Amino acid sequence: MDLRLEVVVLPVSDVDRAKAFYEKVGFRLDVDHTADESYRVVHLTPPGSPCSILFGTGVTTAAPGSQQGLHLVVSDIEAAHAELVDRGIEVSEIFHDAGGVFHRGTEEGRVSGPAPERASYGSFATFRDPDGNGWALQEITTRLPGR
Repeated sequence: MDLRLEVVVLPVSDVDRAKAFYEKVGFRLDVDHTADESYRVVHLTPPGSPCSILFGTGVTTAAPGSQQGLHLVVSDIEAAHAELVDRGIEVSEIFHDAGGVFHRGTEEGRVSGPAPERASYGSFATFRDPDGNGWALQEITTRLPGR
Protein backbone atom coordinates (compact mmCIF):
# COMPACT_ATOMS: atom_id res chain seq x y z
CA MET A 1 0.00 0.00 0.00
CA ASP A 2 1.31 3.45 -0.92
CA LEU A 3 0.67 6.25 1.57
CA ARG A 4 1.63 9.57 0.04
CA LEU A 5 1.41 12.81 1.97
CA GLU A 6 0.14 15.26 -0.61
CA VAL A 7 -1.65 18.09 1.25
CA VAL A 8 -1.01 19.87 4.55
CA VAL A 9 -3.75 22.17 5.85
CA LEU A 10 -2.53 25.46 7.33
CA PRO A 11 -4.63 27.53 9.72
CA VAL A 12 -4.50 31.21 8.72
CA SER A 13 -6.44 34.31 9.77
CA ASP A 14 -6.26 36.27 6.51
CA VAL A 15 -6.50 34.19 3.35
CA ASP A 16 -5.37 36.90 0.93
CA ARG A 17 -2.38 37.83 3.11
CA ALA A 18 -1.34 34.17 3.37
CA LYS A 19 -1.77 33.65 -0.37
CA ALA A 20 0.44 36.68 -1.13
CA PHE A 21 3.08 35.47 1.34
CA TYR A 22 3.34 31.96 -0.08
CA GLU A 23 3.44 33.24 -3.63
CA LYS A 24 6.28 35.56 -2.53
CA VAL A 25 8.11 32.53 -1.09
CA GLY A 26 7.78 30.95 -4.55
CA PHE A 27 4.91 28.48 -4.15
CA ARG A 28 2.80 27.85 -7.26
CA LEU A 29 -0.89 28.74 -7.02
CA ASP A 30 -2.93 25.67 -8.02
CA VAL A 31 -6.45 26.59 -6.90
CA ASP A 32 -8.24 29.59 -5.44
CA HIS A 33 -11.90 28.60 -5.24
CA THR A 34 -14.69 30.40 -3.43
CA ALA A 35 -18.01 28.57 -3.05
CA ASP A 36 -19.59 31.29 -0.93
CA GLU A 37 -18.50 33.70 1.82
CA SER A 38 -18.20 30.84 4.33
CA TYR A 39 -16.00 28.57 2.19
CA ARG A 40 -12.84 29.38 0.22
CA VAL A 41 -9.96 27.05 -0.59
CA VAL A 42 -6.49 28.16 -1.67
CA HIS A 43 -4.07 25.42 -2.72
CA LEU A 44 -0.37 26.08 -3.42
CA THR A 45 2.63 23.86 -4.11
CA PRO A 46 6.29 24.51 -3.24
CA PRO A 47 8.62 24.31 -6.26
CA GLY A 48 9.65 20.71 -6.92
CA SER A 49 7.37 19.24 -4.26
CA PRO A 50 4.69 16.56 -4.63
CA CYS A 51 3.10 17.84 -1.39
CA SER A 52 1.01 21.01 -1.33
CA ILE A 53 -0.47 23.32 1.25
CA LEU A 54 -4.12 24.25 1.55
CA PHE A 55 -5.75 27.04 3.55
CA GLY A 56 -8.82 29.17 3.36
CA THR A 57 -12.12 29.96 4.99
CA GLY A 58 -14.06 27.10 6.51
CA VAL A 59 -11.33 24.48 5.95
CA THR A 60 -9.98 23.98 9.50
CA THR A 61 -10.87 24.73 13.09
CA ALA A 62 -7.20 24.89 14.14
CA ALA A 63 -5.94 28.20 15.54
CA PRO A 64 -4.11 30.42 13.01
CA GLY A 65 -0.37 29.97 13.37
CA SER A 66 -0.59 26.66 15.22
CA GLN A 67 1.06 24.54 12.52
CA GLN A 68 4.74 24.12 13.42
CA GLY A 69 7.68 22.04 12.25
CA LEU A 70 6.92 21.97 8.53
CA HIS A 71 10.08 21.13 6.59
CA LEU A 72 11.07 22.12 3.08
CA VAL A 73 14.00 20.02 1.89
CA VAL A 74 16.68 21.80 -0.12
CA SER A 75 19.90 20.59 -1.72
CA ASP A 76 21.84 23.79 -0.94
CA ILE A 77 20.92 25.56 2.31
CA GLU A 78 22.99 28.65 1.52
CA ALA A 79 21.43 29.16 -1.92
CA ALA A 80 17.90 28.57 -0.57
CA HIS A 81 18.51 30.97 2.32
CA ALA A 82 19.82 33.63 -0.08
CA GLU A 83 16.84 33.21 -2.40
CA LEU A 84 14.33 33.67 0.43
CA VAL A 85 16.17 36.76 1.64
CA ASP A 86 16.17 38.12 -1.95
CA ARG A 87 12.40 37.55 -2.06
CA GLY A 88 12.01 39.65 1.08
CA ILE A 89 11.25 36.77 3.44
CA GLU A 90 12.47 37.12 7.03
CA VAL A 91 14.49 33.96 7.62
CA SER A 92 16.76 32.88 10.49
CA GLU A 93 20.46 32.45 10.10
CA ILE A 94 21.64 29.04 8.92
CA PHE A 95 22.26 26.74 11.88
CA HIS A 96 22.85 23.18 12.98
CA ASP A 97 22.11 21.37 16.22
CA ALA A 98 24.84 20.92 18.80
CA GLY A 99 23.77 17.34 19.42
CA GLY A 100 23.39 15.86 15.98
CA VAL A 101 21.52 15.74 12.73
CA PHE A 102 18.08 17.04 13.65
CA HIS A 103 17.16 20.29 15.36
CA ARG A 104 14.92 20.41 18.41
CA GLY A 105 12.21 22.68 17.04
CA THR A 106 13.31 25.38 19.48
CA GLU A 107 16.32 27.63 19.65
CA GLU A 108 17.91 25.39 22.28
CA GLY A 109 21.11 23.76 21.07
CA ARG A 110 21.38 25.83 17.89
CA VAL A 111 24.87 26.44 16.62
CA SER A 112 25.42 29.17 14.05
CA GLY A 113 26.37 28.04 10.55
CA PRO A 114 25.88 24.90 8.48
CA ALA A 115 26.52 21.44 9.94
CA PRO A 116 30.16 20.36 10.07
CA GLU A 117 31.23 19.13 6.64
CA ARG A 118 27.71 20.07 5.47
CA ALA A 119 26.45 16.71 6.73
CA SER A 120 23.22 15.73 5.01
CA TYR A 121 20.12 16.30 7.17
CA GLY A 122 22.08 18.62 9.46
CA SER A 123 21.74 22.25 8.28
CA PHE A 124 18.65 24.38 8.80
CA ALA A 125 17.10 27.83 8.55
CA THR A 126 13.61 28.76 9.73
CA PHE A 127 10.87 31.21 8.83
CA ARG A 128 7.25 31.88 9.74
CA ASP A 129 4.26 32.93 7.71
CA PRO A 130 2.33 36.07 8.77
CA ASP A 131 0.22 34.02 11.22
CA GLY A 132 3.23 32.30 12.79
CA ASN A 133 3.00 28.88 11.11
CA GLY A 134 6.58 27.62 11.38
CA TRP A 135 8.73 26.32 8.55
CA ALA A 136 12.27 24.94 8.40
CA LEU A 137 14.55 24.58 5.43
CA GLN A 138 16.57 21.38 5.82
CA GLU A 139 19.55 20.57 3.64
CA ILE A 140 19.58 16.98 2.42
CA THR A 141 22.25 16.08 -0.09
CA THR A 142 22.48 12.31 0.39
CA ARG A 143 19.63 10.06 1.41
CA LEU A 144 19.92 6.81 3.29
CA PRO A 145 19.88 3.72 1.03
CA GLY A 146 16.36 2.74 -0.04
CA ARG A 147 14.91 6.19 0.72
